[in-house]
Amino acid sequence: MKPRVAKGTRDFSAKEVAKRSYVMGLLRETFELFGYSPLETPSFENIETVMGKYGEEGDRLIFKILRSGDFMRHAAIPAEAKSSEIADKALRYDLTVPFARYVVQNAGQLVMPFKRYQMQPVWRADNPQKGRFREFYQCDADVVGSRSLWQEVELIHLYQQAFQALKLPVTIRVNNRKVLAGIAEVSGVGDRLVDFTVALDKLDKIGKEGVLSELAGKGFNSKELSGLEPAMQHFPDAVSALSFLRTWLAGSTVGMQGVEELNFVLNQSGNAPVAIDITLARGLNYYTGCIIEVTAKEVQLGSVGGGGRYDDLTGIFGLKDTSGVGISFGLDRIILCLEELGRLPENSGNVPVALVFTLSEEDAPDAYHWAFRLRKEGLRVEFYPEAAKLKKQFDYAEKRGIPFVLIVGESEREAGLAQLKNLASGEQEALCFNDIVARLATH
Repeated sequence: MKPRVAKGTRDFSAKEVAKRSYVMGLLRETFELFGYSPLETPSFENIETVMGKYGEEGDRLIFKILRSGDFMRHAAIPAEAKSSEIADKALRYDLTVPFARYVVQNAGQLVMPFKRYQMQPVWRADNPQKGRFREFYQCDADVVGSRSLWQEVELIHLYQQAFQALKLPVTIRVNNRKVLAGIAEVSGVGDRLVDFTVALDKLDKIGKEGVLSELAGKGFNSKELSGLEPAMQHFPDAVSALSFLRTWLAGSTVGMQGVEELNFVLNQSGNAPVAIDITLARGLNYYTGCIIEVTAKEVQLGSVGGGGRYDDLTGIFGLKDTSGVGISFGLDRIILCLEELGRLPENSGNVPVALVFTLSEEDAPDAYHWAFRLRKEGLRVEFYPEAAKLKKQFDYAEKRGIPFVLIVGESEREAGLAQLKNLASGEQEALCFNDIVARLATH
């Protein structure tokens, strides 16, 4: 059988790892610039930790792990058995729920507000497509322990700072779940908010008619559908969106609260590229306030980030009155965008700066000593381990993209020198150790 990776997963070559490290490095600098500290959690959680936190559609995408050991061999499992009876753990679906679990588990030991960033892989049993995988990295920043809307403002500016560093222009769209609750209330479907937001979240993919059709399939009547239809429109600017919402939601207390929260965040965001989008729903059930989604301006590849306020997430683990807000960066999509735009650095940072040739078995110890000493100076240097023909060693250096080669023959060894050759220019010169260090350090 021909070996292959599992569907929706990928191998990463050295160049691809370097691209990911470059983006994650800039994100790490931005997170820490804003006062966020790193955190890592296990790759899998107890199944009760994750199930029921992402809505019905999200729960279907959770990878469940069969109970450990010989359980399946000895278990008599009836056909109607629930998945929880044969699976007691699950791969993490995102980083937010494990973070909430961590906060609750360590309550009383954390300084509030508690700010953390986390960059780890997550898994979803989704249908793979361009920019969407079953195993992928999330890069999150969350803060818990404060209801202040200044946290939303700060996270918007964190997005702005990070994407400026990445040289990727974006639009940051915002809405508020309280606005959506108000829309549902004034349309007479307040008790079916989840069904409404799950369908509305698909507007960009299936269009207005598709959303209305899905809602009709869930029992919404024609009057209710007509009442919800204004929520499926886009506005040219924030002023017109807020004006419309203030009129439409005047009879909804929760809706008007959401409008004023939107207004505050917008006014305090300054020159950040923020736009109000009342069609933005983000179908995850745990969002309760401001919701955010980021799209690249120059590449059509869906969202490259998103997040929002969650007032009740830690409550499901027993810790009440601990509001949080967080955002996530879509690492894979960001890399795809930067690749398409040609904005990833050409020098991947993991290629050696020089290759030390081995001319003969007798020359090998001295050649290796040169490589050893250069590495002690902090230079990335590779040693060719065999006394192969020069052409083979030159070919190896060129295929690896190594810019310089070092050749130490008998005459060079006696003089304490080495021949340093620039493969791009063809220039070659016999130099002492310190001169070679200086030459390679500036490349």
